[in-house]
Amino acid sequence: MRWSQLFIPTLRENPAEAEVASHQLLVRAGYIRQLAAGIYSYLFLAQRSLLKITQIVREEMDAIGAQEMLLPALNPAELWQESGRWDVMGDNMFRLKDRWQRDLCLGMTHEEVMTSIARGELRSYKQLPQIWYQVQTKFRDELRPKSGLLRVRQFIMKDSYSFDLDPAGLDVSYEKHYRAYRRIFDRCGLRYLVVEAHSGAMGGSQSHEFMLASDAGEDFVVLCGKCGYSANLEKALAHSSAPQEGDPAGDLEPEQFHTPGRKTIAEVSEFTRLPDTSQIKSLVMTADGALLLVLLRGDHQLSETKLAGVLGAVEIRPAHPEEMRKLLGADAGSLGPVGVKNVRILADSALEKRRNMIAGANRDDYHLRNVTPGEDFTAEFHELRQVAPGDTCVQCGAAVELKKTIEIGHIFKLGYKYSESMGLRVLNTAGEEVPVIMGSYGIGIERILSAAVEQDHDGDGMALPVPIAPFAVVVTPVNSGDTAQRQAADDIYQNCLALGLDALLDDRDERPGVKFKDADLIGVPFRITVGKKLAQGKVELIERRGKKLSEVVVADAASEVRSRIAGAMPALAQG
Repeated sequence: MRWSQLFIPTLRENPAEAEVASHQLLVRAGYIRQLAAGIYSYLFLAQRSLLKITQIVREEMDAIGAQEMLLPALNPAELWQESGRWDVMGDNMFRLKDRWQRDLCLGMTHEEVMTSIARGELRSYKQLPQIWYQVQTKFRDELRPKSGLLRVRQFIMKDSYSFDLDPAGLDVSYEKHYRAYRRIFDRCGLRYLVVEAHSGAMGGSQSHEFMLASDAGEDFVVLCGKCGYSANLEKALAHSSAPQEGDPAGDLEPEQFHTPGRKTIAEVSEFTRLPDTSQIKSLVMTADGALLLVLLRGDHQLSETKLAGVLGAVEIRPAHPEEMRKLLGADAGSLGPVGVKNVRILADSALEKRRNMIAGANRDDYHLRNVTPGEDFTAEFHELRQVAPGDTCVQCGAAVELKKTIEIGHIFKLGYKYSESMGLRVLNTAGEEVPVIMGSYGIGIERILSAAVEQDHDGDGMALPVPIAPFAVVVTPVNSGDTAQRQAADDIYQNCLALGLDALLDDRDERPGVKFKDADLIGVPFRITVGKKLAQGKVELIERRGKKLSEVVVADAASEVRSRIAGAMPALAQG
């Protein structure tokens, strides 16, 4: 294609609203334009990249025997009510009514629709296993859309669903997806992590996330560099970093003391001159409407995911101030477990075997010292906290690291959640009706593009991997008014096309600096510059990533690009 004929509206300045690099560069490079908060139009360059990503996804899904479908984005409420997720999804779901006032929603995911198809068509174990997938627009009513394509209200997903007779069959389908996802991300040129994850509103048991380390991400993963343990922060386990030797010795009785105006852990620490690790943090929570008291060490944060898992609860939230006061007789900042008999108490395992700590007295502006878990109050001990910096690995004891990441894919073993609730059953080999076991597997198409930009960019623009760049090579005559340069550039361009390279000819009547800056900005992996060296029968070949420059013979320019692309592919395949 010829640049002079294309719509590539590049910008020199970063958009004011863009905070992360991928958002800034995709706007500046003319890939996207915002229509409304969290809603973007994908222009010519973005569409070329997204189609290439989608093609890679389709090839790898087809390779594991998956069958592509396309399901409605508009769903009747009844399906989501059957599964129980109509209420669980809350405000994140776009809801609407038709002219007859029937409830509908825009699909966030398609477990319900796929299950409804399966229950209407699958009758026997002989029809299993099945893997069905689609590439479809999804909708999520994000409260605060941000970071360009990383947190949006409308997005494209590849979602697939497996249907098997038994857990052994699900294991096979899950492993197929796990390997396919690795091939997809390898082919897209991403350097990614695979971590244990929580299934969240999808339900189910085993789950893995595919993550790319980036400061633009909103998820944290916990990594052990020694043994390779890795998990999402919501699920990760680790040994607490704080020693217990600092606790005061002896069987001391709880003693009330005045803490005027001191509500936070930091304020009480300053007042008592004791570290936050010597305090018990008391949180009143509700789980599916029931109140409970949750206890953590003062420096720890609650993992609502772990709490929900312990309780088997669907909805977890902090209690309202009036609920706290009615339950314990005091406001937040003065709450504690001593003397509490009317509510279930759950304590994080880091508090077990601790002694003589500080806790709220359930009286405003008062605390208790010498509070010993298990003696001065009774609690159930569970792993409830988020892993913190400085903690050690549960597998090998080495220090763990927390990394900020972008989620690019997520796979789940759903189990029987949807088949049980929606009546998906088949006859087994004995002629008995049994529920079908399911898996669910998602990839964010735009997230792959954004993650690639976050992974490789510099002050001049993005450096996209060849397989997902809108063009593999741009041929740039320095002086478009020079007949010899223009002809040589056109010849090289035609040679590139003949070799199957996705080539762009920058035939614009622009200054060389403008052409070079635009080529760097839009992320084309290779640039062939036709300039003064043409008199010697040579042109310059520049690799966008690393700005590596070499001189090649004019007649060999196209084949050299093809050779370098072929040479780079094995490296990409290693992840």
